[in-house]
Amino acid sequence: MEQISRALVLLATVLCVAVLVTPGVAHDQPKPPLTFPIDLKKCWSSLFNVNGCVFQLFESVFSGKFGNVGIACCKAFSTIDANCWPHMFPLNPFFPPLLKDNCAHIVPNLQKH
Repeated sequence: MEQISRALVLLATVLCVAVLVTPGVAHDQPKPPLTFPIDLKKCWSSLFNVNGCVFQLFESVFSGKFGNVGIACCKAFSTIDANCWPHMFPLNPFFPPLLKDNCAHIVPNLQKH
């Protein structure tokens, strides 16, 4: 019985040491630098080049209406890589495809991405 008690105490001690030492070891390792696979500045750049386009898009996001998005804004939006969309509109993933469909009605033969 005494051997079992000693084994349990030893096991508990080893587990406690492992729990306490492991975070310290992980803490000392260098952290990888933050990198973003998508360049958000590049994603938004074509929209910022069209006067009022970003405002038109945000107005559409919050109202759910696309009537205020102009032809120039639709053309600029059509040039954005589809990989940018989830990063540009993370809270509304349905907005980019809806806008793309709406713009296709406004400006025929838009560039497809």
